[in-house]
Amino acid sequence: VFFFLGTVSCTLFLAVNGLYSASDDVVELTPTNFNKEVIQSESLWLVEFYAPWCGHCQRLTPEWKKAATALKGVVKVGAVDADKHQSLGGQYGVRGFPTIKIFGGNKNKAEDYQGGRTSDAIVDAALSALRSMVKDRLGGRSGGYSSGKQSRESGGGDKKDVIELTDDSFDKNVINSDDVWMVEFYAPWCGHCKNLEPEWAAAATEVKEQTKGKVKLAAVDATVNQMLASRYGIRGFPTIKIFQKGEDPVDYDGGRTRSDIVARALDLFSDNAPPPELLEITSEDVLKSTCDAHQLCIISVLPHILDTGASGRNSYLDVMLKMAEKYKKKMWGWLWTEAGAQSDLESSLGIGGFGYPAMAAVNARKMKFALLKGSFSEQGINEFLRELSVGRGSTAPVGGGAFPKIHSVEPWDGKDGELPIEDDIDLSDVDLDDWNKEEL
Repeated sequence: VFFFLGTVSCTLFLAVNGLYSASDDVVELTPTNFNKEVIQSESLWLVEFYAPWCGHCQRLTPEWKKAATALKGVVKVGAVDADKHQSLGGQYGVRGFPTIKIFGGNKNKAEDYQGGRTSDAIVDAALSALRSMVKDRLGGRSGGYSSGKQSRESGGGDKKDVIELTDDSFDKNVINSDDVWMVEFYAPWCGHCKNLEPEWAAAATEVKEQTKGKVKLAAVDATVNQMLASRYGIRGFPTIKIFQKGEDPVDYDGGRTRSDIVARALDLFSDNAPPPELLEITSEDVLKSTCDAHQLCIISVLPHILDTGASGRNSYLDVMLKMAEKYKKKMWGWLWTEAGAQSDLESSLGIGGFGYPAMAAVNARKMKFALLKGSFSEQGINEFLRELSVGRGSTAPVGGGAFPKIHSVEPWDGKDGELPIEDDIDLSDVDLDDWNKEEL
């Protein structure tokens, strides 16, 4: 499940304490100690980015602790509460929980861990990564520089992902591009620009990877390309501007380190990212995986297809998609089902009594839900979700304290429903005249 980190600050959904404590062999990492502990370290690190409310993270915790104890003195094992420290999660492109990254010789190129979630699998991966790191050192490839400190003497190769723009190429590349552009206007003689150069180059590579090229970092030599410098009123160096389609450029006024630049780029990416997927509840797995991985899951029960037809149903789905777009930064999952298809689920959420369509917001960790009491419209749903966001709205426990049995159903084919076919009644053998006489 793919999603961006968001916050919900409401009384119903209070964050629980972190999953690790000082008594564990897992090192608790925060924005304050991450650079010193991990980035500047000679050791190999395995770092889990987690959220305390995430079911998958809770299941991983004992395995992660066991692996940390087994690897003690060999490989460092850490954990970041990325719900609490969102800037750190954002810096490393964390989109779902848990995300595990391996920080080897080159701490600026963390690798994603894709292995199993058992302590054995984690230990095997750690030892394999450690072997690779040691072999690199043996071959003279240290792979290491700490936190964006690569030297400019290493030449232009470091700047491979910074796009050089000119008076001639700027409009064609940037204006009307669907991508987001962060453009540095610099002067070759400017000391601040020289200091920024390695940070900008390192950020460009990381941002390209994290956003699949949807956010681009570029540079303009303003002493050569004076038409651009004049058009955008460049008065000092370096000046960084952000360009987004259909909007006036805005100045970037954040920090000048790689991590600052990457964090802002990922924010811009999330603003332009597609809304979360709206899934039909066709099986237990769809419901569980969505609700386990998100802090809230929004479940709609739409009228039967025979009551609305395809056009009516699509209008309800459009309303949900608009709300998913509006609240995409909240990291919620979005689900729907047809009235009667999951009657046990409806009962557990108190749906049905108000008619259809209906909507419930469910916190799967606490097994509590809130019910939409207003209209199933953009305005009604917006008010409902806004109240939840600020901690208001009445809640109730999910009936039975757990999700009920979910029936596997065929997904909607997008068409109008058809009435069930009834057997034709053959009247050819019935003498209606005699039957009428008897009645008389």
